[in-house]
Amino acid sequence: MKRILVIFAALVLAASGAHAQGKGSQNYVIGFYNLENLFDTYNDPAKNDEEFLPEGKNKWTEVKYQKKLQNMAKVIRSMKEENGAWHAILGVSEIENRLVLEDLVMEPQIADANYQIIHYDGPDRRGVDVALLYKPEVFKYLDSESIPFTFEGSSIDWIQSKEERDYFRTRDILMVHGTIDGEHFAIYVAHLPSRAGGKKGGNQLRDRGGEIMYNHAMQMQQKYPGIKIVCMGDMNDNPTDPSMAEYLHGKEFMEDVTDTEFFSPFTSMLKAGFGSLAYQGVWSIYDLLLVNNALAHPAEGTFGLRQLHKKGYYGRIYNAKFLTNQSGQYKGTPFRTFSNGAFIGGYSDHYPTYIVITK
Repeated sequence: MKRILVIFAALVLAASGAHAQGKGSQNYVIGFYNLENLFDTYNDPAKNDEEFLPEGKNKWTEVKYQKKLQNMAKVIRSMKEENGAWHAILGVSEIENRLVLEDLVMEPQIADANYQIIHYDGPDRRGVDVALLYKPEVFKYLDSESIPFTFEGSSIDWIQSKEERDYFRTRDILMVHGTIDGEHFAIYVAHLPSRAGGKKGGNQLRDRGGEIMYNHAMQMQQKYPGIKIVCMGDMNDNPTDPSMAEYLHGKEFMEDVTDTEFFSPFTSMLKAGFGSLAYQGVWSIYDLLLVNNALAHPAEGTFGLRQLHKKGYYGRIYNAKFLTNQSGQYKGTPFRTFSNGAFIGGYSDHYPTYIVITK
């Protein structure tokens, strides 16, 4: 039943369209996409990339790598065609290094977007990072920070021992600060700890990720009064889970948001049956964007959120037909790169998501 709701909702939303371009207003797309293991074919001794080498488990050849790049570029181009404009800001996850992004932004399908890259090498044991692509004509970069995933100052009563926490490594959280039309923006890009393997205290690790973003965002609000903040990423949690609803203070309804909370546009969409990924027949929205009160309730003449659906939704899950399996066991779910260990030439196991800001 939930899958039927997702498909129906997708058709309705696709019919309505986001259309970032509009008469008499400025509209910019801000989004996130988990690129599902965008690795190059070279061995990096500092990273756990053995599976993604020509002789590795995935037989990751140059031909497969080039196909992956073309597919990722096709998705970005397709969203541009739907919206009538390139993403002004696109956060990405599951990328091995800066090199793969340099290759991606030079793909012929998206080269004319002139995307610039913000990336830091992080400590993740699997060797993947987060990063940000942005259009310099729109977003004027000021500074950035790679925020380490630490346990100091946490309010969480940890199940894990101190030794387990000291050993733990995961992706840093990226913060990029800049301006759009003179207004300050802080963009956070996260890929919170995985649910894989049922790690002891795994939910607390994601709670800590939400706590880290929240604390840093509140500091940015104090430093830059009126700053617009977007927290995005593969949270490995739904917007209703504690990491997002409690530790990042995400609220379902815009009217409930104050200066110490975030509006979570995908909460109502999850409850309505939308999904950005499916696992064992269950749909979730892990690919989230949340915005602070300055964007939820903008001052007159400044950027705020644009409604993208006649039912009042402010988020968009881009689940185009070509991104979706059309037959077989996984019909109706994201068409991914690998299935049961075999390269099938798809795109990602996650759909991209985005919001549109307007004034």
